[in-house]
Amino acid sequence: MSRNKTTGLPRRDPVTAAEWFAGGQRIPYDPGSARVLTEHEAAATSGVLRVFERVAAGEQGTTWLTMLPGFPDGSYGWAHVDRMLGDDLGPRLYVEPVGQGDSDKPRDYRYSTVERADLVQALWRHHDVRRTVVVTFDYTSLALLELLRRQLERTTAGTTITAVLMVNGGLFADAHTHPWQGTPLLRTPLGALGMQRAQRSPRVFARSMMQARMYSRGYHPEPAELAEMWSAVTRRDGAAFLHNAAGFVKEHRRHAQRWDLAAIARDLDGAVALYVGGSDEDPYEHRQILATRERVPQAEILTFPGGHLTTSEHPDLLAAAIRGIAARHGAGTPATAKR
Repeated sequence: MSRNKTTGLPRRDPVTAAEWFAGGQRIPYDPGSARVLTEHEAAATSGVLRVFERVAAGEQGTTWLTMLPGFPDGSYGWAHVDRMLGDDLGPRLYVEPVGQGDSDKPRDYRYSTVERADLVQALWRHHDVRRTVVVTFDYTSLALLELLRRQLERTTAGTTITAVLMVNGGLFADAHTHPWQGTPLLRTPLGALGMQRAQRSPRVFARSMMQARMYSRGYHPEPAELAEMWSAVTRRDGAAFLHNAAGFVKEHRRHAQRWDLAAIARDLDGAVALYVGGSDEDPYEHRQILATRERVPQAEILTFPGGHLTTSEHPDLLAAAIRGIAARHGAGTPATAKR
């Protein structure tokens, strides 16, 4: 195992939410059959949703880089990392779960880790992804653990995950340490009311982000940064998602054995390279790093300075780590972003 810990670069002007979403597209997806549809199929199918994806294309048959986003900011959370990855790293796919960013936010939808994993697999089939390195931030580590389980159980051909980097996410159900002001509060009726107010008010949203201890003590996000995050989170009336999907820690505990990194690592027996990232001042998942060191000695540990939102505080360090892992495992052919 190794440690990677350096300081970040000075801040740059934020990528706006409008710029980020302009670089992708909304495509028809049927959650019932877990398939991406053609427009013709979508017109004849009930219950179809539109999900956002952002793709940087590369040579066919090469190893893709799949980027799964965090909570609460969705794929927009990768915007500054993406800028630092450059145009030569591809093909890469940014997934936007139902309920986040520019994806649809259906009412009475059963948000879950399983349905997020279904969407990822549907996008892989749609793009004919044969091999991929997967990077997760925050809660999509659970979707990746489900995908690794499915890879172990698979008896037919499909997408093969060759390496993973999981940053500030849940890996063991007994190691979550979410502050009460974060997801526990969001799950309550008071949290639902707060998100209704945050949908209408950037100031309420900014105050909620600071109270939730998403940043390190020494990091003070600029008003423009918080305003753009609000724009991304509240897109298409999206603030309600934060209440509706905040039960993922409880869901992890219900499926603790299936979504346990140590058990999965034993079953993989070295077939997938495992990298786990953590941040020094992360109040949400800092115990996951300690547990990984004890339970998964074959995993390589990377540590970052700052708080939970490494994507905001140190996108340069995160981009450098991703580029290194991608190069080590065959992802990184010339890419041109789809616009």
